[in-house]
Amino acid sequence: MWLLAVLVPLLRLYFCGIKVLIYQTFNRSFTLPVLPKQNGRVAIVTGGTRGMGFETARHLASLGMHVIIAGNEKEEGAAAVRRIHEEGSEGKAEFIFLDLTSLKSVKRFVQTFRDRGLPLHVLFNNAGTMLVPEAQTVDGFEFHFGLNYLGHFLLTNLLLDVLKRSGRQGRCSRIVNMSSATHYAGVVNMDDLNRRICYSSHGAYSQSKLALVLFTYYLQEQLTAGGFPVTVNAVDPGMVDTALYDNLWSLAQALKKPVAKILFRSPAEGASTAIYAAAASEMEGFGGSYLYNGQKRQSSDISYDSELQAKLWKKSCELVGLQED
Repeated sequence: MWLLAVLVPLLRLYFCGIKVLIYQTFNRSFTLPVLPKQNGRVAIVTGGTRGMGFETARHLASLGMHVIIAGNEKEEGAAAVRRIHEEGSEGKAEFIFLDLTSLKSVKRFVQTFRDRGLPLHVLFNNAGTMLVPEAQTVDGFEFHFGLNYLGHFLLTNLLLDVLKRSGRQGRCSRIVNMSSATHYAGVVNMDDLNRRICYSSHGAYSQSKLALVLFTYYLQEQLTAGGFPVTVNAVDPGMVDTALYDNLWSLAQALKKPVAKILFRSPAEGASTAIYAAAASEMEGFGGSYLYNGQKRQSSDISYDSELQAKLWKKSCELVGLQED
């Protein structure tokens, strides 16, 4: 029973990976069109010190945005900001510390941002981890669920009023949630979100990415019902050659290296759809979608389960101490 509980999520996740690699073998990466200038607009990019997060931050800054890079590595943050400024971007970049595995840190980050009195036009929930050994956040949540999903859930909700005030009809504020094709393999067990019954890093990662899609659809429904000028989309970057794969078990790590050089997307290519969602004119007012390689795609069948979306939202509010509206 234990072996089955571990093996099934592993096989489901790797099957998803193989399907993505086949697609990437025969399809070119999405090429960004010329995007409109974003002067005067403000963005927050979590995990923006490296990989796809950094590529997103640098591109938004090049369009004239004021980009706040949120991360838990101060030296990396300073280096990322310095690099963006050295490239002569029209916009501005700065770093603010944020540890998404700590609800206290999330609240402190939000207060620091609010004290600045800035608007917020783009929130890019990008930071994540994958296939780490069983561990808990400082608040006692399973690590993937806490970092990839729950920290972003709290961050988004605490910044939602600023996003609503900053947007307007015809120029909405935008939320971009970084999901993954692994969400197709995901199962959200409402009775064991922390996966304490039988831990599988593959199942935990897939669950966290499915949770982000469920969150995306539920939040967009609430925003639309309230008539608020904010859109939210989930983005699948494909398989991208970043440090996210550092926790693969040894054999998979050895097999990944030569394959990555040929078939994986570069961080800039992986970030292209997320940048498109954040800044393209064609995406104005367009929300509640799952985007892959520059196009709207069908996400997993379970992600459209409105009852599950509502249950996860309610439970997430309880876990982070938010009062449900």
